[in-house]
Amino acid sequence: MTSCKSDSFWNGSALGCGHALRPWLHDHGSLTQRIKRRCDRFAVRPVRSGLARIAYDQASVLGIAAHRLAYSREVFLHADGRPVVFAHSACRAADLRGVWQAMQDLGNRSLGSLLFSHPLVVRHPLHYAALRPHHPLYQSAVSAIAARPERLWARRSLFTLHRAPLLVTEVFLPEILKLK
Repeated sequence: MTSCKSDSFWNGSALGCGHALRPWLHDHGSLTQRIKRRCDRFAVRPVRSGLARIAYDQASVLGIAAHRLAYSREVFLHADGRPVVFAHSACRAADLRGVWQAMQDLGNRSLGSLLFSHPLVVRHPLHYAALRPHHPLYQSAVSAIAARPERLWARRSLFTLHRAPLLVTEVFLPEILKLK
C-alpha cells in the first residue's frame, strides 16, 4: 500500500488556504461532528455510489490500476439546508466483500459514523490540496453551488482496517465559513 501522499499535488500543508478555513482543514476528528456542533440541521445527501473509475491520484493511493473500477461514494454534507462539504470515499472493489462491506449500506448516514466508531480503524495523516477546475472532484463539488471559485481546498486521509485501505477526500465549499 502506498502513502496517502502519492504526488506533489497533495501535501502535508494547507498554506495559502486562508486563516478561517485552516481549523476546518486541520481538525483530526470527525468532520460530521464538527459541522453538527455548528448548525441546527445536518444532513448527508448522497449523490452516487457504486463501481466507478476514480481520479488517477486517488487510484494510485489505493494501489488500483487507472483503468480498473473502484467502489466510489459521493455525498454532500449539508448544514441548515446549505451544502458545505463534498465528500468522496473510495476503496478497492474486492474490499466490499469483506472489510468495507458496510460502505454499501450507509445511505444518508455519514461515513464518519462508521469510521470513528470502529476501534480497529486507523487514520493516517491528512494531506491537502487546492483543487482547480480541471480536477474531477472540483467538478463534482461545484455542481451544488452557484459560483465557481478559482479553487476549492480539500483534505484527504487514508483509513485502514485490517490493512484494507479506504481513501476519504473532503472538499470544502464556501458556505462552510458561514457556520456558527
